[in-house]
Order: sequence, then structure tokens, then C-alpha cells
Amino acid sequence: MNFSVQSPHLSLREHIRAYVQLTRLDRPVGIELLLWPTLWAVWLAGQQTSTHHASWSIVLIFICGVVLMRSAGCVINDFADRHVDGQVERTKNRPLASGKISAKSALVLFAVLLLMSAALLIFLPIQTFYWAFGALFLATLYPFMKRWTYLPQFVLGAAFSWAIPMAYVAQGQTPDLLCWLLYVANLSWTVAYDTQYAMTDRPDDLKAGIKSTAILFAKYDLLIIGILQVIFLVLMVIVFCLMHLSVFAFLGLFIALLLFVNQYLRTRDRLPVHTFWAFLNNCWVGRVIWLGVVISLF
Repeated sequence: MNFSVQSPHLSLREHIRAYVQLTRLDRPVGIELLLWPTLWAVWLAGQQTSTHHASWSIVLIFICGVVLMRSAGCVINDFADRHVDGQVERTKNRPLASGKISAKSALVLFAVLLLMSAALLIFLPIQTFYWAFGALFLATLYPFMKRWTYLPQFVLGAAFSWAIPMAYVAQGQTPDLLCWLLYVANLSWTVAYDTQYAMTDRPDDLKAGIKSTAILFAKYDLLIIGILQVIFLVLMVIVFCLMHLSVFAFLGLFIALLLFVNQYLRTRDRLPVHTFWAFLNNCWVGRVIWLGVVISLF
């Protein structure tokens, strides 16, 4: 099959479904994992403004930005992996790998999504525009890192955490110690859950020559995931203490700890179905922490 040409045999409905699959809008877990830390930052940064809360316009802009940039990231990821996704059982039917969408069409869509994201910056301080280049660089770099290093999850963590300093800048602040502690915390958590995700594909990735922390960590994978989760929780505790948040914020972290323990217990056999479940379960980590922050602030 010629992968450079979009299949002419698809109906309009099938074309739409293919583009939905390419942007992963049918799988919102990635949106959630990017959204919740962004909202933590928006709410916490809002506490340091003169009004002591984030405006709803800022919240809406960042939600839209998360959806658009996550979709753009999925498109460029599949473009980079279009020649290897067919060798991985879980990804062999993705639109680019199967030839439903051409590489050229994917790049056009990527550009459109970036332009739509950039349009949101019109409503934010000019400094946010400069910081957005960091998000663009990291989102574009990540998919190609899987060829060069066993640490692509760290690049993904840096990309997924970039909205945190942007949330501070968007509300007229200079990213401070609290901001960067939150950034490192989220980076640690992202590496942990994306390693769980990579464990799901580890046998196929080894055959296809794709590098990941799951391969690098090998038999120490669960131990290192646990260490990263502890680092995440400790840094979040420090942030919450420095901000003098109430017990509800710490209750959210305690529930997150219980979720991490359950993830470890479920993944000790390292079966792909269980590691993928653990990856999905991290949505609840983001939810309970955000809820704890919101209740604490109100």
C-alpha cells in the first residue's frame, strides 16, 4: 500500500473518523493528563493575583489550548511514527500507518492546529506568546526522541508541564519557586505514567527499535516508577505547604497515594492489560488533586 496517498475509497464518515482517531479526540485520556496539571497551575497562580482567583476566561483559554496542543502533539507523533506504527500491534491500524490519511494531510492538520492554538494567545499578555515557543519546540521534538534516546518520556514530561509556567505568565506573574516545584513534580509524574504506557508496548517496541524508559529501566521499572511517584507527592506537599492550603488539598494527595499503591499492586505481573490500566488510572490522580485544590481555595 502507498502510505503517501490518502485512500480514495473512504466515505466522508470514514474520513472524519480517521481524523478524529489521528487527533485522539476519541481517546480523551491524554487531554485529561495534560489538563489537570494545567488547571492546578491556573488555580494556584490565580491565588497570587490581586483578585486571588483565576478568571473564567483564563480557564477557558487554557482548556481550549490543552485540547488543541494535545491534538497537534498526537498528529506530529503519528507522523514521526508512521513507518513503525505498523509493526506494533496496538498502533498498526492508526490512520497514517494504515494509509487512511496521507503524511501531507497530517502536516497540514498539524499546522492548522498550531495556528488555532496561537490565536488563543491574542487574549493573553504578550509574554505568554514568547513562552509558547517552548511548548511548540517540546511538542514537536518529543516524537523524534524515541529514535535517539531511551528517555523520550522526560521530553514528554517537559512538554506536558510547560503549560504550568505559562499559566503563571498568563496571569501577569513571573514563574517563581512554587511554579518550578510544580513543574518538576508534574514532570516526575508524567515520566512515571508514560513509563507504564511504554511497558504496555515494550515487546513490540524492542522489535521495532523504538526506545523508551520502560526498556531502559528494565526489571527496575516498577521501582523507578514508585520513586518518581514519591518525588511527585513530596514536591506537591511542599508546594501546598508553602501556599498554606487547607487539609482538603492534602487529602487529595493522600488519595493519589492510595491510587499509586493500587497501581503498583495491579502491575506487579507486568501484564500489558494491567500496565495500560495503571496508565489510565492516572486520570483519577489528576482529578482528585484538582478537586482538593479547588475545595481548599474556596
